[in-house]
Amino acid sequence: MGLVNVKVGLRPIVSRLNLPTVIKTAFLPGDSIESIFVATQVGEIFYIRNGSVRTFVDISSRIIKLGASGGYDERGLLGLAFHPEFYVNGLFYLHYSVAGTQGPGALPDGFEHNPCDPDTLNLQWQNRERDYDHIDTVEEWTIQRNGQPQKRRALLNLRRPFSNHNGVNSLTFSPETGKLVLTIGDGGSGFDPFNLAQNDLEIAGKIIEIDVDHYPFSLQTPVVTRFNELPSAIQETLTVMVKGVRNIPGISYQRFHQQYRKYVGNVGQELVESIFSFGPYKPLPVTQLVQAAAMNVHSNQSELINLGWRGWEGDLPTALVRSCSENEDLDENTMAFYNEAISLSGSRLHPLTSYFHKDPRSDKFAGTALTGVQAYSGNSIPALSGTVVFTDLARKDAQPQRGALAYTTVRADDRANEYHVIQTDYDFGSKSAYYVSLGANQQQTRLFLGVYESMKVTDSYKGTVFEIVP
Repeated sequence: MGLVNVKVGLRPIVSRLNLPTVIKTAFLPGDSIESIFVATQVGEIFYIRNGSVRTFVDISSRIIKLGASGGYDERGLLGLAFHPEFYVNGLFYLHYSVAGTQGPGALPDGFEHNPCDPDTLNLQWQNRERDYDHIDTVEEWTIQRNGQPQKRRALLNLRRPFSNHNGVNSLTFSPETGKLVLTIGDGGSGFDPFNLAQNDLEIAGKIIEIDVDHYPFSLQTPVVTRFNELPSAIQETLTVMVKGVRNIPGISYQRFHQQYRKYVGNVGQELVESIFSFGPYKPLPVTQLVQAAAMNVHSNQSELINLGWRGWEGDLPTALVRSCSENEDLDENTMAFYNEAISLSGSRLHPLTSYFHKDPRSDKFAGTALTGVQAYSGNSIPALSGTVVFTDLARKDAQPQRGALAYTTVRADDRANEYHVIQTDYDFGSKSAYYVSLGANQQQTRLFLGVYESMKVTDSYKGTVFEIVP
């Protein structure tokens, strides 16, 4: 199917929120009405039912102090997912950055990549128990008989090397396997200094499935960075779906005939933002990865879906970009990791579509960072039915700042496709409108857009959640 012009409306659902990181729907236990849930970066989760907004749970006291270095921050409450049996068992899952865990970071003195200096390309993350930025946790919670949410247990406690690239909208349940899926970025800084995304033992830079129904209940969950630091009983409940992730705004599933397409986005470094799509996959049990590493043999890594980072940024070899001294209109690009780009060239997944940080084409846009990827299966916006919709934080060419909304489709021959900008009719006036999150209801027949007036999490109550309507 060809891509056509689409114009949509934005209908405000709730405003004066803190920065919305997750928007999804669920039926509360015993309820007959589907509620819209909105999680904010600072730790509140609200639900909207029959037009009224209520607090579901507020974990802001459990969240690390945000925005200390200027207001921009990628930590906080990052993931919310409801168990497939939530209506009956009241189980839900949270991913957040833990209060009181601030550390000095993995490279307190900073670093510069230099393709001519191998020492800068082969850095190791040393002293992990001391030199880290913060700890992220994935927890299981339950709704008690009195309706109050309560934490049950931690499933993973992850030391993160830097403050950024923790993923966002990072938890969902796979309709394919019934497992909890965690999408987590490479640990941050830029250019993945320790190449964690390609290292099979590292939890960073992966998409992981957690079998919560068989997760051991009695174990203390340690604080770790690598899979082999976990007790074997926990390892046995984990599988890895995808590696080579830089930073990621979640995963979306779309049913086609008897199978599911999966859509994920990889946030770019210098040049390009990428959306990937894949069908059947072979998740690798963590026990197998750990055994292979212990015996120093390659496991069936080639079967893992690999997005190619850090050797590749989407469909381009990762580049260091400098402005040309002779010509200010041009940039000079140097391949940052030549050997890695070569070794990954045959095994990486190619993007379904890409958009660029600079783009002279009149029907495209110059983007900043991918903030949401969502399959749409509804009929109310017929031109978008069966497509995948995505959002960018802010178009480079817009003043005041405006996010971008676009879509693409999977082609019958599975080759890369173009994308099409979706026009919106909402007037934001003179205020900035960063598109910070994209969500959907359980059936993926309704789409929700989270908008913020500022890039700073410390600028409070500047968020609005819209429904994308015909």
